[in-house]
Amino acid sequence: MVLVPMDDQNKNLILATVLSFLVILGWFVAGPMLFPQWFPEPAANTAPADLKATEPTATATVPADQATAADATPLAGQSVDPLPEAPRLKIETPKLSGSISTLGGRIDDLLLTTYRETLKPDSQNVRMLTPVGKEHPYYAVFGWGPGNGLTEADVPGAKTQWNLTSGDTLKVDAPATLTWDNGKGLVFTRTISVDAEFMFTVSDQVQNNGSAPVQLYPYGIVARFGLPKLENIYVVHEGLIRRTDGTYLEQKYSKLADLPELEGARGEMVEGKTDGWIGFTDHYWMTTLIPDQGKPYTAVAKYTPGADIYQAEVRQPLMTVAPGATGQTTTRLFAGAKEWEAINTYQKRDGIAGFIDSIDWGWFYFLTKPIFYILHMLHGLIGNMGLSIIALTFFLKVLVLPLAYKSYVSMARMKELQPEIEALKERTGDDKQKLQKEMMQLYKEKKVNPAAGCLPILIQIPIFFSLYKVIFVTIELRQAHFFGWLRDLSAPDPSSLFNLFGLLPWAGPTPHTLTATIFIGALPILLGISMWLQQKLNPAPADPMQQQIFAWMPWVFMFMLGSFASGLVVYWITNNTITFTQQYLIMRSHGHTPDIFGNIRSSFKKKPAVAAPVKKK
Repeated sequence: MVLVPMDDQNKNLILATVLSFLVILGWFVAGPMLFPQWFPEPAANTAPADLKATEPTATATVPADQATAADATPLAGQSVDPLPEAPRLKIETPKLSGSISTLGGRIDDLLLTTYRETLKPDSQNVRMLTPVGKEHPYYAVFGWGPGNGLTEADVPGAKTQWNLTSGDTLKVDAPATLTWDNGKGLVFTRTISVDAEFMFTVSDQVQNNGSAPVQLYPYGIVARFGLPKLENIYVVHEGLIRRTDGTYLEQKYSKLADLPELEGARGEMVEGKTDGWIGFTDHYWMTTLIPDQGKPYTAVAKYTPGADIYQAEVRQPLMTVAPGATGQTTTRLFAGAKEWEAINTYQKRDGIAGFIDSIDWGWFYFLTKPIFYILHMLHGLIGNMGLSIIALTFFLKVLVLPLAYKSYVSMARMKELQPEIEALKERTGDDKQKLQKEMMQLYKEKKVNPAAGCLPILIQIPIFFSLYKVIFVTIELRQAHFFGWLRDLSAPDPSSLFNLFGLLPWAGPTPHTLTATIFIGALPILLGISMWLQQKLNPAPADPMQQQIFAWMPWVFMFMLGSFASGLVVYWITNNTITFTQQYLIMRSHGHTPDIFGNIRSSFKKKPAVAAPVKKK
């Protein structure tokens, strides 16, 4: 059997495409093993552990010389017992609805009115917070911990019955006020306000009408009962998020259970001095406590195994309130959707440092952040996310055009050298080493880089991964409509060959099943066709093995990418179309007009059988 030397241009294209295939496959299949998340070592703590797993109230006195709540008696986990009915304060804003219980002043009933669970018309609004007594309670509670000379009963906690003194409905620019008198000279006042997005501001004040100074400290807790329903997709972080003095940390729920002993539970305690926040994040939603920036505080993450409760806490410094004086503090609570516009505004306008990092940008944040920013601006101008992805693809192609142009020119010049390369092959015969040496010398003399043909595909790999992260993680792509049947660009194409794209009277297969993988939708088919047409810019290689690789490559990618987010497939189709046009024009400008229809016709011709090698006797 005669071996035909592989054309360098075909070799580069095969190498780049196969490499892309392997990298993409490895990223989505073996990613968790190849790229394990790294977490900093938890800070050591010396907090006491004499804790009752009942309510977030203190259980002992605090020496007068203590300066921070981190050294005060710890807060406890939350009770799982049903709570008595109490009057509720309604919440009505453009994006939120629900209520606040006057028992403990708990923010525990919250719906996101601009988001629904699914695309179905009768789908329920996304529930953000849930009161005790319902499935998987999840809420925020604020209170005061007792210092020297006070007991649990002297300060408001999670079961304190507050009196609603002003405002029957919490609205934007219409705060509500709660009060509680301990009957021993301390009067507590809480003012709760909410903005037009997802931020609550809780301002607590204590008036000392007694004859002696008192010590106490304010705190805020986000409590989550039981492990929530996780998506378990490693490109999306679900669990604790925390920023402390410029250091950002993510911890999965399972990692909280592995933390050291702390206050009768598992946890860690970190002191912040300048900035920070702490809370829990889901795929698209989060609940985060934000202390006053620029002031000291203590962030606490805990898990109570017996009660199965996850807690994120902010404890403010211990304060001394003299007779006749007033002490006050403010803590903010973000509870809602991780919308880039809102979070970015809170960071820039309100000085919440690093708040934009609460969106999971991933390892390639230096690409995902600017890519999303451009996509966000384009969407603001165009108003359609699918068209914005297409416009983004054009922008990215223009950005890398100088590099791509150099690569395509190099490929065209390789075509010009083909006659000389064929002459070298005839002259050197079976001496492959000599052939390679003289070919390298020819490339050097003609100033041609044979590896440049890989660049157009290789430069797409980091962009592909970054755009995948943007489409899959950012809420702006969730249920984003393109046109027709494409109603959610963050989900796979819902159409299917199984029912001829909706023409047959039965439903398509369930997403992410083997049937859905086989009976792909319209977009993946267009993707395969676009890759196949791009191949036809060049004649098929002479070697039968190379021909088979080229023949199967578009269709392998078509099925592999068929289950990806439809927004990503739209990008890939657009990218292939632009690349096809660029290559055609550049090759034509160098006198090598591609015979596309001739190459297509030749691909359907019956190939002659390859003679088997004759064994020598």
